[in-house]
Amino acid sequence: MADFVLVHGAWHGGWCWRRVVEALAREGHRAHAVTLTGVGERAHLLSPAITLETHIEDVRAAIEVEEMDQVVLAVHSYAGMIGTAIADRFGARLRHLVYVDAVVPRPGESWGSTHSRAVREARLASAEASEDYALPAPDPNNYGLKGADYEWVKRRLTAHPGHCYDAPLDFDPSRVAAVPRTFVSCIQPPLPTIDAIRPRVTDPKLWGGEWHRGGGAQVVELPTGHDPMVTLPAELTQILLRCA
Repeated sequence: MADFVLVHGAWHGGWCWRRVVEALAREGHRAHAVTLTGVGERAHLLSPAITLETHIEDVRAAIEVEEMDQVVLAVHSYAGMIGTAIADRFGARLRHLVYVDAVVPRPGESWGSTHSRAVREARLASAEASEDYALPAPDPNNYGLKGADYEWVKRRLTAHPGHCYDAPLDFDPSRVAAVPRTFVSCIQPPLPTIDAIRPRVTDPKLWGGEWHRGGGAQVVELPTGHDPMVTLPAELTQILLRCA
């Protein structure tokens, strides 16, 4: 039996992992889908006080309270920031770190660092205009979703705490790289705000060369859009199981 902790990206909640959680349970594993403070069923806690550090603590506490060890930590999209921090600070608790179409930052970067100037300015302006300094949820057609999946996700997306967007993360690449890593690249259609990350994870110079050292790193492609836990849950589950 392996332990899995699954962390959603911006605007989502633990709900988006439902199909993967069920699939892992059928295989006899423990899986816990975290919902970050201020979104999903915790949207009532949304406030300007929420930061990237709040969400890092959400995940650390989940691992601690669930009494999990040698965790396969899967982080989606924005949560790549969180997974990187957890590996840096608590890497001994991890067996594998899976970036699911996720941000892979360089030290000192924020979630928004690799986005275009137009995207950054629009998102920060929308946060400034909101009552709770939050980023409004996008239309999930950006994720290549259609039909019932589109409607299911659209009903559940919530605003995301805005101070997470431009919060820099400092970390030691060698500590993160000590944890084996997999990047799951979702390419049909690719999400533009992740496009800058894809060449990084095949660049031998990333993190001063540390990305390809330590525990080792691999890239796996999935022929789907940005929410593979919704559109290809069986295929994503198999990737997670191989990482265990």
